Amino acid sequence: MPAPRQPNVAALLARIPVAALGVVIAASALQASCSGGLDAGNPLDVADAAGRDADAASADSPSEDSRADRADGMSYGDGYGAMDAHASDAPVGVCTPGKQRCSGESVETCGANGEWSSAVPCDSEAPVCLDGACLAVSEDGGAATPASCLPVGPGMSNCGPGGHGVESCCTSLEVAGGTYDRTYVNTGGGPTGEGDPASVSGFRLDKYLVTVGRFRQFVTAWDGGAGYLPPAGSGKHTHLNGGQGLVNVGDVDAGVTYEPGWVTSDSGTIAPTDTNLVCGSSYSTWTNKADGQERLPITCVNWQEAYAFCIWDGGFLPSEAEWEYAAAGGNAQQAYPWGSAAPGTQNQYMIYGNGGAGSTGDCYYPSGKLEPCTGVANIAPVGTPALGAGRWGQLDLLGELDEWTLDWAASYVDPCTDCAYLTQTPYGWVVRGGSFSPDSTLLYPPARSNAVVSSPQASYRAPYIGFRCARTP
Repeated sequence: MPAPRQPNVAALLARIPVAALGVVIAASALQASCSGGLDAGNPLDVADAAGRDADAASADSPSEDSRADRADGMSYGDGYGAMDAHASDAPVGVCTPGKQRCSGESVETCGANGEWSSAVPCDSEAPVCLDGACLAVSEDGGAATPASCLPVGPGMSNCGPGGHGVESCCTSLEVAGGTYDRTYVNTGGGPTGEGDPASVSGFRLDKYLVTVGRFRQFVTAWDGGAGYLPPAGSGKHTHLNGGQGLVNVGDVDAGVTYEPGWVTSDSGTIAPTDTNLVCGSSYSTWTNKADGQERLPITCVNWQEAYAFCIWDGGFLPSEAEWEYAAAGGNAQQAYPWGSAAPGTQNQYMIYGNGGAGSTGDCYYPSGKLEPCTGVANIAPVGTPALGAGRWGQLDLLGELDEWTLDWAASYVDPCTDCAYLTQTPYGWVVRGGSFSPDSTLLYPPARSNAVVSSPQASYRAPYIGFRCARTP
């Protein structure tokens, strides 16, 4: 595998207005399931980056309002009280395969032979074992678990590097604050062409993409629209600016303004139905009933549902600056989240492909060979590329799925101190990270993408977009 390569484009297009951005994210692997076909147009003529366009299939929005454009360069919920559930919750001997139990502060898993495996100790990030899962600990000593992981089961309590384990799928890791350049090029020898500095305060960023199992708990809480909806103003970065949250750099004429939090007019766009979560694609990971896909990352979720989920789960969507800061390794501004090692083809660092050979695109996952992408089988359980952890431990920051962020797409505004672009633009919301099919030359921390919608209330769903939540430090 050659050393990491990236398009030699000065400043990575961050200073070019988003309207001019023309390298498109939609992987050719989705051609059969997304309306509109592909377009090879690429007015930027970026080396090694083949332009492509696709209208994402949407069950609740016209396809002409659903277009994703890739531009290269561009407190927890209710805690537990007493820790009296540490004792093993099943007798020694015969057990149900797949069941997990606590043994002190370790987890045992029942194997296919009906016998308990050797205990795996909980680590320092999630040191308390409760009901068969390792959980984080709140300041008062109780197990602090987001709402989506309160039940114990697949996609909630069995995540881990390599795509399996005994770790809570809600594990959230501290990201130390600092200053970095949002625009840079790094081909393995260190960052060059730096620009657009940003300062980011410390926060927590979930280790894993949100799984199908976790999102299923939110769908239950939503209850067809009769249940949970975010309160007005919720979902702010309340640890910043005296509780006012991020600075909105998209409204400079109004002086200093801050993030509004949840806007109730968005509530009508929350519709995670079985039909919508399939979004007309063989690459959708949702199933009507829990089955073997609970550890896969959820797809076909629109921006409003991603934001609402994070609020319900005790957090918020990360800003674009926060997401890139974590992926770049802060001021290290790395070639990849894990450093400069080439990603290889064995799915050890990230899940990706070649970006467009053939009519369906080619993927390295699951075989490790470049083979035609066929559907959901090309999407890995969260955390599968165990060597791809970023500086602060997050997995799947590149490849696997693009990720929703809080920001509307726009050219960078300098300076940026705990900032986000929160004023509507014609270019939709920013997504980051790349998905399971694009070539590795399109997958690096500064690369920017956007999902275009016709209005703030328009819905955009795609089988190559997922998300993860951020939380207060």
